[in-house]
Amino acid sequence: MVVAIPVHDAVQAENARLREQLSVAMELLAAARAELGLLRAQGARGNALVAELTARIDALTQELAKQADRITELLAIARRKKGGKSPVDEKKPPEPARPLDAAAQAAFENRPLPPAPRGEVHDRPRNRVHPTGRKPVPRHIPVDESTVEPERCSCGCTAFDWVDEVVEEKLHTVLAHQRVRRTRRKTGRCRDCRKRTTAEAPASPFARSKVTCEWLAWAMVQKFQLLVPLYRICRYLGLQGIVMARSVLVSQTERASDLLAAIDGANWKELLAGKHLASDATGYKVQIPGVGLHHGHMEVYHWGDTVVFQYTPEKGGETQAAKLASFEGTLLVDAESRYNQTAENPDILEANCLAHPRRKLRDAETVQPILAAEGGAYLTVIFDTEAEAQEQGLKGAALRAWRQSRIQPITLQFRAWMDAVEPTLLRADPVAKVIRYFGNHWENLMRFLDDPDLPLDNSASEREFQAIAKLRLNCLFAGGTEGAHRAAILLGLAATCRRLGVDYEAYLTWAFIRRGTHRDKYGLSAEELTPAAYKRANPNPTRTAGASAA
Repeated sequence: MVVAIPVHDAVQAENARLREQLSVAMELLAAARAELGLLRAQGARGNALVAELTARIDALTQELAKQADRITELLAIARRKKGGKSPVDEKKPPEPARPLDAAAQAAFENRPLPPAPRGEVHDRPRNRVHPTGRKPVPRHIPVDESTVEPERCSCGCTAFDWVDEVVEEKLHTVLAHQRVRRTRRKTGRCRDCRKRTTAEAPASPFARSKVTCEWLAWAMVQKFQLLVPLYRICRYLGLQGIVMARSVLVSQTERASDLLAAIDGANWKELLAGKHLASDATGYKVQIPGVGLHHGHMEVYHWGDTVVFQYTPEKGGETQAAKLASFEGTLLVDAESRYNQTAENPDILEANCLAHPRRKLRDAETVQPILAAEGGAYLTVIFDTEAEAQEQGLKGAALRAWRQSRIQPITLQFRAWMDAVEPTLLRADPVAKVIRYFGNHWENLMRFLDDPDLPLDNSASEREFQAIAKLRLNCLFAGGTEGAHRAAILLGLAATCRRLGVDYEAYLTWAFIRRGTHRDKYGLSAEELTPAAYKRANPNPTRTAGASAA
């Protein structure tokens, strides 16, 4: 008979085991550091032992980080299992209508009405351009030229005097078959010193690698840009006669993320050093051995052309505040309680998104069609006026002046409208909830009026989650915590390349060549290997730029 162990008990048992291992690892780390101090005191005699012991300490430190990450996940699972679902309350009677005095009734009847939007109530229709003809093929793509001659005319004659030609250009592709790079490295003997010298090996992503930098870049593009599951990649390779287990692709992903981790860290440092930062989070499931699926989260941090993804086991405010402790500037986020501790930092100025309450007003039209449409019209006019400024290319001080002269009066009318409407609504009314939301976060929502670099909404963060959503659909969950961290690195660099207009495969090839076995030959830092650095080095990149630039 098989006895089922409750999930909560299994989590507690796994947590206790990990804490015991963590305690042992901390004792070993302390002993190793003490021994390292004694060896350093011995001077030159202990140099070799110092190097060996330093490597052991680094390994123990990484193991401590992994164990701490697992414990954080287990605690998050335990809290979620312990909370459970609240019992269903009995059906409450409808809330009575709020009594209005004469002044409140007069204010509601004389409330300011929104100006007419440029488009519909909520969404200004896009300008659809109807092309008059077909667009020419892109000029930066390599051209394969060929000349075709007629074999014979309708009468059977095969001799021609050429009088004209028709030139056609069509977008074309060549099937990329898997290939083998065979390199014969010759060895020669110098005629003067008689020493033997062997030709340098081509660049590889890591020592004794069975794949080239180009192949590893291709595999990472399949997984983290095209979001193809690993089993489908293996099936595609099998159709070309290459039998490869999924575990091999997992190990290749691990190698690739290790090579790119420092570059992703350089992008993170760049974001923290800036004056603006936008962030959001979405669910991301992770398979934890011995426990099952854990509902973690994938966070996005971005500004300009730089995007960084980070996996976190839980959305705690303390964790968020610790990550952004060194940031000094404006943080654009949704108005969530998880950012309260972050906002307590005097160096961080919180700004909130206008798109969230705009959607809530659209949903409220089913209950309050007239008032919800009026409130939505105010927001539509605000976004339309901002769109006019963007169409004119206004930036900096000019954009600030535009917003303060054209948008700020609309926001003041909107505030007066809310003051007149709120007393007439029940507390549970959806329009009343939106009005209270604006009242609680008005200063953060209007931050864009004084900051021309700040957008009106945080929709760019949500757009970055489109790849995460497709990845969840194709792969369901990450194979482990380390796999989630690796996915964050490769997804972040893919998003950065997309914003820069850089070919992700060409960039990865370029980076692997300089981070792999030829790292010492190039001697480049992580900051010199970011996608932005690649674009500066290849202002007009092509698919083969990564290999040719080597």
